[in-house]
Amino acid sequence: MRRADRLFQIVLLLDRGRAVTARELAEALQVSERTVYRDVADLSRSGVPIKGEAGVGYLMRPGYRLPPLMFDAEELAALALGSRMVRGWADPALGRAAERALLRIESVLPRRLRHDPARDALLVPDFHVPDAMRAPMSTLRQCISGQRRLRIAYARADGVSSERTIQPVGLVFWGETWTLGAWCELRGDFRSFRLDRIASLTPLDQHFDGTGMLARYLQAVQSDKDTCQAAEPPPFAQGEDINTRAMPESTPPNPPDASP
Repeated sequence: MRRADRLFQIVLLLDRGRAVTARELAEALQVSERTVYRDVADLSRSGVPIKGEAGVGYLMRPGYRLPPLMFDAEELAALALGSRMVRGWADPALGRAAERALLRIESVLPRRLRHDPARDALLVPDFHVPDAMRAPMSTLRQCISGQRRLRIAYARADGVSSERTIQPVGLVFWGETWTLGAWCELRGDFRSFRLDRIASLTPLDQHFDGTGMLARYLQAVQSDKDTCQAAEPPPFAQGEDINTRAMPESTPPNPPDASP
C-alpha cells in the first residue's frame, strides 16, 4: 500500500466516532505500531485534527470533513461483490438499497473505471436461496432497529414447534443460512433461530433496552464455539440453540436487564 493511501485509510478509520488504538490501526493496515505513530504524527502536523490519549487511543475531533472519495479497481470489485451478495442473499428492500448505493458510486467514476470485465465476472447466484430465508428479514431489521419484542412460532430441527417471545439483537449469515440472534424469554438465555424455520412472527408494541445485548450475544456464541469439539458443527448453525447444555423450560423472572 502506498503511504498516501495508508494515511487516507488512517483518517477513515479515525472518523468513526470512537477511539482507535495504535495496535488496531497497525493490524488493519498491516504495518508496525511504530509506523502508525509516525503516520499519525505526520497527519497531525499537516492539520488533520487528531487527538490521542495514552491507554485510550486516537480519535478525530468533531467537524473534520474528508475530501470526495475515489476508489481503485480492487475496492470497486469488493463493493460490487458485496452489493451482489446483498441482492442475492438479503431481503429485497436491502438488495435494492445496495444496488442504488453502487449506482451512485459508479455515477461519479471516471469512464475508464465504470466497466471492468473482471469486476463483472464476480457473480452471486440467488436462484438457490429459499424465499423463506429472506422473507422475514425486512421486519426483523425493523424490530432490531426499534428494539421491539417479537412473538414467533418456531420449528426446531427435530420438528418440535413452540411459540416464543424474543428480543432480537442481530442477523447473522453463516454462508448457507441466516439466523436471528435474540434473547429468548422462554429459555432465559440467548438463542439463534434459523430464519427458514420461523413459521410466523408478530412485532409487539413492547420495547426493550438492547444496550450491550449484541456484544453479549456474540460472546455467548464464541464461548459455545470454544467448548465444542473441532469435528462437531456449531449447534447454533444447525438449529435454534447456541448452547448445548439443557435449559429450563420455565420463564425466568425479569429478563434480560441483568446480564444472563
